[in-house]
Amino acid sequence: MKLIVGLGNPGREYERTRHNVGFDIIDEFAQKNGFNQFKDKFQGMITEKTINGEKVILLKPQTYMNLSGNSVVQVVKFYKIDPVDELVVVYDDMDLPLGKTRVKINGSAGGHNGIKSIISHLGSNFIRVKCGIGKAKNKDENINFVLSKFTKEESELVDPMFLSIKFLLEDVIKDTEIDKIMQKYNKK
Repeated sequence: MKLIVGLGNPGREYERTRHNVGFDIIDEFAQKNGFNQFKDKFQGMITEKTINGEKVILLKPQTYMNLSGNSVVQVVKFYKIDPVDELVVVYDDMDLPLGKTRVKINGSAGGHNGIKSIISHLGSNFIRVKCGIGKAKNKDENINFVLSKFTKEESELVDPMFLSIKFLLEDVIKDTEIDKIMQKYNKK
């Protein structure tokens, strides 16, 4: 079983913003793989499907970013998911250059409030897929920056990242060793 969580904020005003890349990737992955419509459950939007004999659950917490762990922990407990081997969280990362991907296990939240919330409920040992969204030119603009949409030019870097992450998630579902996944997708 795999639980793949995309982090973001609910509401039309947040759609397709940098902070919602987790939601957007999960939506595209669900569409590409023929998942049923998402249902409102566990303080999130959830859908599931069996892929190559593996039960795959997709979750988009609807608690707003800072409380993402509240939704994730409910699903983990209900389905008896082992976070170490079965939980994957996809989210935005300002410290990564635009369009870059980084797979990581364990560690701190790195200033990301959604990850901080999940860690507070489940500990830090789970797979993270960081999506590079770039950085604001001025630190004071960070909030507006993460809540802004990608420009057309930026989309040329973001679209390949989305495609790469969809392949990465397929590798996770196939139970590819995490070290091999990190070698393959953590390219400079």
